[in-house]
Amino acid sequence: MSWLIGVDVGGTFTDFYVLDQATGAAHLYKTPSTPANPANAIIDGLAELCGRHDIQAAEIARLGHGTTVATNALIQRKGADVAVLTTAGFRDLLEIGRQTRPKMFDLKADHPAPLAPRHLRFEVAERTGPEGQVLTALSDDDIAKAVAMVAESEVTACAICFLFSFLNADHEARLAAALTAALPDLAVSTSSTVQPEFREYERFSTTVLNAYLQPLIGQYMNDLGNRLAAAAPVARIGINQSSGGLMSVRRAAEMPIRTALSGPAAGAVGAVHIAKSAGQEAVITLDMGGTSADVALIRDYQTGISFDRDVAEFPVRLPSVDINTVGAGGGSIAWFDRGGLLKVGPQSAGADPGPACYGRGGQQATVSDANLVLGRLSPSLLGGAMSLDLAAAKSAMAPLAAQLGFSVERTAQGMIAIVVANMVRAIRAISIERGHDPREFALMGFGGAGALHAVEVARALEMERIIIPPAPGILCAQGLVVSDLKEDFVTSARMLMTAETMTELQQLVADLSGRADTWFQDEDIALPRRQLQLALDLRYQRQNFELTVDANGPLAPDGRATIAGFDELLQRFYTAHERTYGYHTTEDPVEVVNLRLTAVGLSDAKARTEQAGSAQTARPKSHRDVWFSGDTAVNTPIYWRDDLHPGTTFTGPAIVEQLDATSVIHPGDIVRVDPAGNLLIEVS
Repeated sequence: MSWLIGVDVGGTFTDFYVLDQATGAAHLYKTPSTPANPANAIIDGLAELCGRHDIQAAEIARLGHGTTVATNALIQRKGADVAVLTTAGFRDLLEIGRQTRPKMFDLKADHPAPLAPRHLRFEVAERTGPEGQVLTALSDDDIAKAVAMVAESEVTACAICFLFSFLNADHEARLAAALTAALPDLAVSTSSTVQPEFREYERFSTTVLNAYLQPLIGQYMNDLGNRLAAAAPVARIGINQSSGGLMSVRRAAEMPIRTALSGPAAGAVGAVHIAKSAGQEAVITLDMGGTSADVALIRDYQTGISFDRDVAEFPVRLPSVDINTVGAGGGSIAWFDRGGLLKVGPQSAGADPGPACYGRGGQQATVSDANLVLGRLSPSLLGGAMSLDLAAAKSAMAPLAAQLGFSVERTAQGMIAIVVANMVRAIRAISIERGHDPREFALMGFGGAGALHAVEVARALEMERIIIPPAPGILCAQGLVVSDLKEDFVTSARMLMTAETMTELQQLVADLSGRADTWFQDEDIALPRRQLQLALDLRYQRQNFELTVDANGPLAPDGRATIAGFDELLQRFYTAHERTYGYHTTEDPVEVVNLRLTAVGLSDAKARTEQAGSAQTARPKSHRDVWFSGDTAVNTPIYWRDDLHPGTTFTGPAIVEQLDATSVIHPGDIVRVDPAGNLLIEVS
């Protein structure tokens, strides 16, 4: 017997998804998160899970982990004291940035101060030119001076960011080696290693963020790795990264910035897995948890990849799943602004004390309290392991209702409407504003609260189809089980794309493919499970920004990547430009900016076996009053998810409860259970 385990640490709960490779059976488990040390919830939850399902430690083959530690450290500014060594004359680059305002119409708003203050940013007498040529050599004396300045500053991390080091990394490598030799406890990040790409501001910012996180994440990974090694001695540990693939614990400690969007990326991977099981190629995801809601667009079973993101207001240049986040979760707090308008979020009650209905001391009304008051949430969650306090929820809602002059139930409906509007706005940003019609997509609701609000979100966007996965509240953890191993390689090569330069491009592809081959061997990935994905960043000459275009040609006999033909690449670029900007021209020259190669070690997780279905009538386990709209409650059937077998159909109103989530079916909506166990909802 061999077990695969996914662990997703959220703001409120830590979720476990366990898959038996031999039988395809899955087990789910949720436990409250431990924000002070997330590893405690992982280790304690793993012990409880293994005891409950008689899982032997030696039978755990792989454990995937999605973490929020890096994101929280950036938001709370709890990273290391970090110094920066940079080319002489570029000490203030991190503050100058792009000279753009963070908010278009707020003249007083400013970008956050650099994580490395000016007195910890040191200039080094060296210079590399735009062709990678050395203009000012880095001398041994200058290396010694730089090491001395960092030593005197008593920092715990250092970022080395030199001009054009992505073309010639020699100076950065020499200085990093000297720092490591002289200060072995110092965490060192070089821009040529973190992200060797054109555009120095984003490259410098990403490198500083990585150095800022290294001591904290390194300590966390070391602690977690040691404790997991004792709890699951033969398990291969994978840490999810922002691009949606797993990396080793060692790699995560070296490149912690890659984990900044770890959890949401796992949800997107899980959503693709569910979309395939449901046969839905076009899906918009709604991952609503305790603190926030993450939305993403999936087309042809693929999520978009973004290379420019802001994390905690800092620019990051790394591949990441294209996700839009809004502060709308079950713990989002209701409040009044100065004009007396009711708002919901982005402030959250979090896991401690949590919503008022949790009975842990929370006093402010939250979205979870509103759902409990409306009868949409059961007073007993997690299969009876967690009780909710209806009286406490009503008490928290009462001051809001009094100020509005509404009943508690009507106030709760208003709160739900506001949080739904916030999520609708987030979905519009990744669909309508980018030329996609959401009515052509199915909405997938997951996370602890996604299925509670999916119908109202879909109706607001005129979407007709909704998918609720078999385990919506654990989908991020499930995504970690089915995730592939992944490593991204990039090289900058600014050149015109012509028939004559294709030979040079193919040589660069061969170099990247060689690096990928080394990674495959280091990770012990067998040839049948290897996959390579090649892309080019292309733009018209004199354009400011580039588009990432698929550049895969046929695989070479030795399994290495090759580039597509010249005419085919041009046509792919024209198609991408037309789709993005609404036009293209075949007259202007096209320029290459970067080559990107993603090496993938395909997951060996077995898909859930589909079950034959037949038309069945659903039998409710109970009934209770639920408010959907208006001032009158509806006596609503309550179903237990495990009792709904493939082929079952029923019509709303209905509430579907399960261990990890609650699904709300509004009056007139039609529900069908598909062969994979998904709830397919047809919005009336």
